[in-house]
Amino acid sequence: MSEKSSVKQEVAAGTSIGAAVLLVAVGVLQVLQGIAAVGTDEVFTVGVDYTYELDLTAWGWIHIALGVVIALVGVALFRAGIWARTLAIVIAALSIVVNFLWLPYAPGWAGVIIVLDVFVIWAVWNWIPSSGWEKPSR
Repeated sequence: MSEKSSVKQEVAAGTSIGAAVLLVAVGVLQVLQGIAAVGTDEVFTVGVDYTYELDLTAWGWIHIALGVVIALVGVALFRAGIWARTLAIVIAALSIVVNFLWLPYAPGWAGVIIVLDVFVIWAVWNWIPSSGWEKPSR
């Protein structure tokens, strides 16, 4: 393994721990966003001609369900299993799509979650563990 590749792996392994923490945080944010949408429809406004317009209660339940799954995948990512890493990439990509569709309702929060999801995908994609969370051998 080249020195450049080794450094990249070490950075990716370290950020993957952060990615697991971020997945849990994104899941919690999604749940809170969903609760706000289900609880009080007056909090969010959107223009009249929005292509992906759903009832705010439906969007709220989508965010709550997705948030719970994201948080569970984040917890599973701490075990560093290949299935957890694969599922983390898939669920983060799904979260990007859902939050893109949610942009007119809460552009700030949706943008923050999209950026966090992109970071999670990068970290998990570039991390190749030798066994567990330890650094790759040189």
